[in-house]
Amino acid sequence: MTNRIKLLPDHVANQIAAGEVIQRPASVVKELLENAVDASADTIQLIIKDAGKTLVQVIDNGIGMNSTDIRLAFERHATSKINIAEDLFALKTKGFRGEALASIAAIAHVETHTRVENEEVSHCLKIEGGKVIEQTLSTQPKGTSIAAKSLFYNIPARRNFLKSDGVEFRHVIDEFHRVALAHPEIKFLFFNNGTELFDLPEANFRKRIVGIFGNKLDAFLVPVEETTSLATLKGFVLKPTHAKKTRGQQFFFVNNRFIRSPFLHHAVNAAFEGLLRPGYNPGYFLSLNLDPKTIDINIHPTKTEVKFEDEQSLYAILRSAIKHSLGIFQVMPTLDFEQNQTMDVPYAFKNKVPATPPIEVDSSFNPFKDASAKRKPTTDQWEGLYSGIQATTPADSIPSSSLVELPQSTRVFQLFSKYIVCPLKTSMLLIDQSRAHQRILYERFLSAITTKKGMSQQLLFPISIQLNPQQEEQYKSSEDILDAIGFEIKLNNKTLEVLGSPEHCPPGKIESVIETLLSESDQDSDGEHFSYADQVAKTMSKSLAIHSGESLELEEQQRLLDDFFGCKETTVSPFNKQIFITLEKGEIEQKLS
Repeated sequence: MTNRIKLLPDHVANQIAAGEVIQRPASVVKELLENAVDASADTIQLIIKDAGKTLVQVIDNGIGMNSTDIRLAFERHATSKINIAEDLFALKTKGFRGEALASIAAIAHVETHTRVENEEVSHCLKIEGGKVIEQTLSTQPKGTSIAAKSLFYNIPARRNFLKSDGVEFRHVIDEFHRVALAHPEIKFLFFNNGTELFDLPEANFRKRIVGIFGNKLDAFLVPVEETTSLATLKGFVLKPTHAKKTRGQQFFFVNNRFIRSPFLHHAVNAAFEGLLRPGYNPGYFLSLNLDPKTIDINIHPTKTEVKFEDEQSLYAILRSAIKHSLGIFQVMPTLDFEQNQTMDVPYAFKNKVPATPPIEVDSSFNPFKDASAKRKPTTDQWEGLYSGIQATTPADSIPSSSLVELPQSTRVFQLFSKYIVCPLKTSMLLIDQSRAHQRILYERFLSAITTKKGMSQQLLFPISIQLNPQQEEQYKSSEDILDAIGFEIKLNNKTLEVLGSPEHCPPGKIESVIETLLSESDQDSDGEHFSYADQVAKTMSKSLAIHSGESLELEEQQRLLDDFFGCKETTVSPFNKQIFITLEKGEIEQKLS
């Protein structure tokens, strides 16, 4: 009888491990950047081509590797970070599993150059699909350069599951942000398709945040700091006025490692209770330092999930520290010591007594001179005011406080400032005004993008919007769609000048709409849109639609219904939510029987 259980070949085992560690180009970026940090580098360069599908390269000036280390580094479970199992509970480095480089080499063409400080030449190693192709000497500066080319070239199925370049590139930027924010003491450079996207010099935490997300964010940062025997908390939360519906600007770091923690996120939300509008999320950049023995980061291959020994205490520390900082922000107004000198009273007028201004009166003016103004309305005229009103129900059968009468010409009316009620012959429609308007705008914007015939209205005063590097890159990739939808925009040195906007976008909402369109997308929402055009149309419709609680005039209600019933789809909103319900006459009579 032959044995059924066999050891997998190394290249198969490496591909399986790669499936856990390397899910997309951003995974390669994360692992290589973290290795560069662990190598004690003070300058790190990230080079990307085609969203990382063609090339991901990281160059550092760290300690480098010798000829033996460079071969062992690409073996599975080979690491310089731990020696015994107990070291897992005293980790001070990023990587420790020894799986990253082996996993990358299993699914890409990898070329590595590395040199330690006391050697005159560097070593070059080329690996394809986990197999060493060549090892030679080269001439490179101190440090390490690792280039991963043609990602998933030997696993076409995995490559086909990658998203569009725009989506994959946003994931790459997210990983870059996480490492760069965790280490403001390191200089980072980021090049995308030959263009410099980020040049982040060594800085403190606040300057690093502003360097990544733009100078405008600086005014919204509220410092948070707390030191206890359990942990040290430092960082910033964003003022409630800067809260967003997306969750892009939310960063937790534990011992300089980015993590995800729904438990700690709930603590932040609890601290913001009562300060945020419904549906909005707080922004934060918070760093916790704890004894490594009190946390376990070895519970997930990507090392972004952490188990804490004392979660409840951390929750309390986080919540109270943020509430304290927000309290100080709320009660202490900003002091402006730079007085505007144009508002000063000139010295020549400070001691002068104001004189009484001359008053001229026309004694011949008489507003009641016209005799028609003296006429009083007759009894017939007063009664005529009520001639068009007829009660549909006997007044003696309804309490006077509940009596509501509508002119017979009225076909629709608004209920609770949220629904439009439309009576029909044998039924009644109850329409959600916000969802109906979303559907109207969504179809119009999607049609404009498809036909590239979006109507634009010129602005009397152009609007300038400062962009951070990520928003600038996103604008370049979506410029054609924004133009098709009706925006007239010029980009000049990271500043957007908006000269015109779509006809349904009022000037007061232009800046917020564009920032929403250019903001980082939620990673969990990649599958919710058929295309980027679809995503833009949905974002625009949601941002510009009538909200619940907004009162509408009768003409506005009727126009909304006319536009809604002209849509191709009237059942659900762009976000698959039911727009209206039908109340049949029989249902109403049954409830009143």
